[in-house]
Amino acid sequence: METTHAAAITIAFLLGLGARSLKLPPMVGLLAAGFILGGLGFESGKFIYITADLGVTLLLFTIGLKLKVKDLLATEVWASASSHMLLMVAMMTLGINVLGVTGLTMLANLDLSTSLLIAFALSFSSTVFAVKVLEDQGESSSLHARVAIGMLIIQDIVAVLFMAWSKGEPPSPWAILLILLIPARGLLNKLAVRCGHGELLILYGMMLAFLGSWVFEFLGVKGDFGALLLGMLLAPYSKAEEMSKILMSFKDIMLVCFFLSIGLDEVPTLQDFAIAALLLLFIPIKMVGYFALLTLFKLRARTALLSTLALANYSEFGLIIATVAIKAGWLDSDWITILAISVSLSFIIAAPLNNYGKELYRRWHKPLMRFQRKQRIPGDEILHPGNAEILIFGMGRVGAKAYKTMADRYGEDKVIGIDNDHDVVKSFCAQGWNMILGDPTDVDFWERKSGTFEIKVIMLAMKNHQENKQAASLIRKQGFPGCLSATASHEDEIQELRDLGVDAAYNIYGSAGEAFANHICTYQGDTKEPKA
Repeated sequence: METTHAAAITIAFLLGLGARSLKLPPMVGLLAAGFILGGLGFESGKFIYITADLGVTLLLFTIGLKLKVKDLLATEVWASASSHMLLMVAMMTLGINVLGVTGLTMLANLDLSTSLLIAFALSFSSTVFAVKVLEDQGESSSLHARVAIGMLIIQDIVAVLFMAWSKGEPPSPWAILLILLIPARGLLNKLAVRCGHGELLILYGMMLAFLGSWVFEFLGVKGDFGALLLGMLLAPYSKAEEMSKILMSFKDIMLVCFFLSIGLDEVPTLQDFAIAALLLLFIPIKMVGYFALLTLFKLRARTALLSTLALANYSEFGLIIATVAIKAGWLDSDWITILAISVSLSFIIAAPLNNYGKELYRRWHKPLMRFQRKQRIPGDEILHPGNAEILIFGMGRVGAKAYKTMADRYGEDKVIGIDNDHDVVKSFCAQGWNMILGDPTDVDFWERKSGTFEIKVIMLAMKNHQENKQAASLIRKQGFPGCLSATASHEDEIQELRDLGVDAAYNIYGSAGEAFANHICTYQGDTKEPKA
């Protein structure tokens, strides 16, 4: 490896790590690394550009693997996403032309079609940013996460359709044969199952993404659309989630080249930074649009706010759109640098907003409630606790076992299981369990109750430690006088929970070995008490 390549990797790593240390997505550091390397005269070869293209293809394939049509068909998702995009493109096109009065050359000489393209690129929000933030907060299955990600997928589909249309050539007559992929999806899934769980499944996923893209290109259809479609065909099957997870690291490392390539192409000027900063003025407009539409479609103010904060940024897909437009000759190449700076700056703004989202809602609760409608969507209905005395939050393996044990000991009507994943709640309800769709970190959760909660015990069994801490703090602030217990994965987490008012904290891993040994002793008929 040449010294320059080693230095480039080192700079990319250090800036990516620096961004992460500041609680920003690493892509902010990677974009900055590209600009620095470009300024130092580093020349990117074919490898970076080829890998960048493969990264975009793999990104679209993994998005397809997560695509659940039923989530996209919810009115609050497709209607909000499409309405927001139309409104933002119109408003930002007007706004970009108004900014021309600043006298900056790049803004003063824009025609209507160029303004529309820039506005279209800025109308997208970042899938990578939102997914990462929601996963870090342990809320990827919550209602506000499902709404936000659903809207992002709608945007991604629009982006792929634009990319397919930008090809500018009619597809081959043989492209009609692609419809045969629909009945073939069962065979594709069987092959995935035969691959097992290791390297063959990784290779199979890559083969589908890259070979599928090539076949679509060969037939005159945009290859990126082919990658997304093949992912969608596998999405209903159980193997899709596993394939998405094992391809994640490969996709991320390939996208590193995409973000680096943006900075390597052009060295930003002071005018580029000035225009990028001006474009940030549209972020508050995007946020108001998201919040207004989501509350209009019957989401609670809290849900709408948290979804809005996850979407309060510009998108890496906007950069992909701009790249496609530049290749087609519709946009000046200088704009990719400006948009890349805007995307990075938008992440710097959005990161702290998301970190303090729930605190912002608690502070602005009353004025935000004015926008909330009386009607509720499924998942926000009034709660009817009945005679329940025990609440169990988080119905994973630990929570489900705790529910069964408590129900056997105290009676089914005394226990309620609560989870923020609609599919988990639906599954347990089908088994006859008392379940509620809810989020323990939601300050409005208790306001959804009908009558009085005579709760004596609350058990926090969520997978994410931060979420358990937030819930414990909120529950005690609500004045709950009963027994509060929580699970932990490490010894230091137990003390953190106790400091927040948790009466009993249980290390699920620390006690696993002891429980395993006791199980074997019981199996062998050894009933002796352990030595002190």
